[in-house]
Amino acid sequence: MPELREMMVDQLKDAFSAEKQAIQALRRAMRKASEPQLKQGLEAHIAQSEEQRDRVEQALDKLGARPGRKVCEAMRGLAEEAQHELEEYEKGPVLDLVIVAAQQRIEHYEIAAYGTMVELSKAMGETEIADLLAKTLDEEKAQDGLLTEVTRSAILPAALEMEQAA
Repeated sequence: MPELREMMVDQLKDAFSAEKQAIQALRRAMRKASEPQLKQGLEAHIAQSEEQRDRVEQALDKLGARPGRKVCEAMRGLAEEAQHELEEYEKGPVLDLVIVAAQQRIEHYEIAAYGTMVELSKAMGETEIADLLAKTLDEEKAQDGLLTEVTRSAILPAALEMEQAA
């Protein structure tokens, strides 16, 4: 099992880097958002992501590892793409939609990563790690749902109204 353990440590280091980058992306997005529900949701998700980053560190600790300097290249790409998109639109409903789209791409990446890590840690008999990561996986899925809900209830109607007025 040393190879699986090594893979798990590598995945956790990647997740730690991803959470750090996601927090930075969330902060940038929050500054640009105009819909109050979206701003509140992003702010709450920053705090939640900080807890998630800490959970990943706890999981690494349980495996006798440290986060190190590994950079999650996938999250780097998602964050850079989001940053470029933030610069292309004026503040308002359309930019809010761009923010949601970028955040949901990030959430979906995290859901995939945590889903794999939960199953791997269960298979390895690392139930404490599986429980830590399953909590994060549930939070990521819930955040994705919240983003969809605020889009449906507030952002899309405002964007459509703006489009019709133009």
